[in-house]
Amino acid sequence: MGHSNNVTEFVLVGLTQDPSAQTALFIMVLLIYSVTMLGNLLILVTVIASPSLGSPMYFFLANLSLLDAVYSTVFSPKLLIGLLSDKKTISFPGCMAQLFLEHLFAATEVFLLVVMAYDRYVAICKPLHYLTIMSRQVCILFLVVSWAGGLAHSVIQLVFVYSLPFCGPNIINHFVCDMYPLLELVCTDTYLIGLSVVANGGAICMVVFILLLISYGIILNSLKTHSQEGRRKALSTCSSHITVIILFFIPCIIMYVRPVSNFPFDKFIAIFYTLVTPMLNPLIYTLRNSEIKNSMEKLWCNNLTIERRCY
Repeated sequence: MGHSNNVTEFVLVGLTQDPSAQTALFIMVLLIYSVTMLGNLLILVTVIASPSLGSPMYFFLANLSLLDAVYSTVFSPKLLIGLLSDKKTISFPGCMAQLFLEHLFAATEVFLLVVMAYDRYVAICKPLHYLTIMSRQVCILFLVVSWAGGLAHSVIQLVFVYSLPFCGPNIINHFVCDMYPLLELVCTDTYLIGLSVVANGGAICMVVFILLLISYGIILNSLKTHSQEGRRKALSTCSSHITVIILFFIPCIIMYVRPVSNFPFDKFIAIFYTLVTPMLNPLIYTLRNSEIKNSMEKLWCNNLTIERRCY
């Protein structure tokens, strides 16, 4: 089992020690988490229940919403309990599970965002071949590959951390079990492991971010040949994708493309990518997308049988 330590649990310091601030934070986190779950599940249900949203783009969007909902659930409930209780501990297995799931869902989302960029590229640059290239089998294959990539990444992270010696202290100056805060507690030199974390996490973020920006550059460049209406529609979709990509990757790059260290502002960046980004994604996609908005209206109006008010 390779893990020689006497640490059975960690203490998560959390966001603040101030009781009044904890109450305010509790309300804020609860609100963000509720909006995240509601928004993402709403998109998921709408896509599944609406025949008009049968295109690959919405298939991937529904999967992105599912990912954001589960990703946010890795952190929020634990954070909420921590803000209410005095005992802010997490067991060693619990900590490893949180680390594993966080990296699994985040890395899967990275690969899914690449797939979504490819989907837009085919739709805009090869519209006549779109449905043959992005067939149902291909979409499912892309999804499986995204999850497999996420799994490979998180298994590597977990194997690294699990084999390290923790001999105390066991106080994590953070509200989640993440790589850098954990590496600070290891009682051996972590320089090489730190480099491998940067290579595994940071390099994925940087390379994928640059590739995505280039690919959207190519897509936007190809719009010159499109009609005014086609251009407007493509721009609206692409701009929402690019917004999500920037919100997702910039914090990731700030966190992982640097030497191992744990700065005070890390917690605020972490709040952003663990809580805020999963909440904003559904908002960004629905606000810019008339098809989703129309489908939602139809779906909920039909189900709530208030057709007279809806139409």
